[in-house]
Amino acid sequence: MDKYSVLSKYFGFGTFREGQQELVDAALAGRDALGIMPTGAGKSVCFQVPAMMMEGVTLVISPLISLMKDQVTSLNQCGISSACINTSLTLQERKVIMMKALKGEYKILYVAPERLSTQKFIEFCKKIRVSMVCVDEAHCVSQWGHDFRPAYLLIKDFIASLSPRPVVTAFTATATRKVREDIVSLVGLDNPVSVVTGFDRKNLYFEVVKPPDKETALKRYLDLFSGRSGIVYCSSRKKVEELYNMLCEEKYSVTKYHAGLDKEERRINQELFINDEKEIVIATNAFGMGIDKSNVSFVIHYNMPGDIESYYQEAGRAGRDGSAADCIMLYGGRDVAIQRYFIDNPEENEELSDEQRKQIRQLRLQKLDKMIEYASGRYCLRHYMLQYFGEMATGRCENCSGCLGVSMSTDVTVEAQKIFSCIKRVKEKETADAVADILKGEESEYILLKKLNTVSTFGIMKDSDKNQIRLHIEYFCEHGYIGCDPEGRLCLKEKSKDVLYSGKRIRKQIVRPTSKSTADKPDIRLFMALKVLRKELARKGGIPDFIIFTDLTLKELATRKPVTEKDFMAIEGVSAAKYKKYGRFFIDLIQKHCNNTIEKNGI
Repeated sequence: MDKYSVLSKYFGFGTFREGQQELVDAALAGRDALGIMPTGAGKSVCFQVPAMMMEGVTLVISPLISLMKDQVTSLNQCGISSACINTSLTLQERKVIMMKALKGEYKILYVAPERLSTQKFIEFCKKIRVSMVCVDEAHCVSQWGHDFRPAYLLIKDFIASLSPRPVVTAFTATATRKVREDIVSLVGLDNPVSVVTGFDRKNLYFEVVKPPDKETALKRYLDLFSGRSGIVYCSSRKKVEELYNMLCEEKYSVTKYHAGLDKEERRINQELFINDEKEIVIATNAFGMGIDKSNVSFVIHYNMPGDIESYYQEAGRAGRDGSAADCIMLYGGRDVAIQRYFIDNPEENEELSDEQRKQIRQLRLQKLDKMIEYASGRYCLRHYMLQYFGEMATGRCENCSGCLGVSMSTDVTVEAQKIFSCIKRVKEKETADAVADILKGEESEYILLKKLNTVSTFGIMKDSDKNQIRLHIEYFCEHGYIGCDPEGRLCLKEKSKDVLYSGKRIRKQIVRPTSKSTADKPDIRLFMALKVLRKELARKGGIPDFIIFTDLTLKELATRKPVTEKDFMAIEGVSAAKYKKYGRFFIDLIQKHCNNTIEKNGI
């Protein structure tokens, strides 16, 4: 069976996508390979197709149990015998899988990098024929990446322990040039065929907004995206809980996910979202790389992440099936303080030296500066990200708020002087809310209790909208005039002195984004009926809906209405195994729908 037959039989595709064939050919020729391909570009096919054509087993090193589970479920649905070995299995279950592997019953095995350090697993791998080792999410090997995982450093020595040496492939969605160089060196790739297909996800619309009230803005977007599956990312567990409770009270279809929940609750909540029983998940970045859900049509970042890599990877979980999707960031000045706090108070990692910690801190500060620049929204957002990853981009994409917004400039020097003076008068001990109340002249309970109505700046901006005062404060925080500690207290930075004492002017560039929701809700009766059928079949099989067919495949079915095996098999995403399991159910529904339409129209 050649590579095209494998692609068609097991995956239901007639042709390879950009970059896939070159990487497949490299592996089949015994060459190491490195693939840098955006989320949704089909990285898995690049090692799964050659795995089916090679003798022996392909070992896939993957960072998350949930990612392994979804991949294995999907492969087995396609007729590819595969399994994973991880800590979610009992000792007896792991023994059974290893015995079957020794008998040659699997083509693909998934393992976590930490397992590579166990002598028992190394001895097991020496007894089976490992034809290829695939390193998924390979950016984790680099301390200059955004998800550095020390266990990935075990991979090179593990590969060296295998004889004969297998083909080695590595894949990731987001990697700067430095990270790509690290992957080649630290994984031990031997003169690899390198393919960088480009980072552009043309189906994604990017938007940055700076709302005076994030909760109100969030609900506005969720109402706009009603009926669609989406993720809302927050920077802290506390914020996840706050938003979850608020949205539950207002009857949104929502669940939550963060590392503070116990293992079973995380599993249940994740499955509620994966199986479309809840439309929205509110999560920290703990809800990460393992989420292989094709019909996510929007991702909202309630807080700005710390770097472009994290943002692009998280936002990229929208539109995996190629459908149009929305990626929205709700940005505020407090976000910068939160990320700087995380940088100054990192999680302890005993495997790092003091010098490495110092270097990583400096690098994270540099990355944060780039993230802040992106969030300012003064550019074509897509092109800014592409250039960050080293990809040339010219012109405007016309599919982001930077391109579609209305830009203007205004002098805000007087406003700055009033705000800076107020922060100084309260001895840099008050939050943005308190400063805004003082300037507005509002006699709240807190203001009266602290006697802040007696400071000389009380009421000097009484004619201004308080939300606008807050936006000014956030702007000055963003541009380095004001600082903010983790408790939200404002302080003046060195740059503010030039405005207060030296006559420096500040002109504020304003971008007013025009929201453009490019992802249309399905409105075809057949498409909706196909989704209902898919859900019924998925529940019976105990698998997520998208494992059967993606939304994109259902849309094509609803458009082309195939009623024969030949026509049905011509639909992208329909493999032989899936047709055998599900084809007749969908054809019967399509036929019934077509007959009803004919009768209704009197044809």
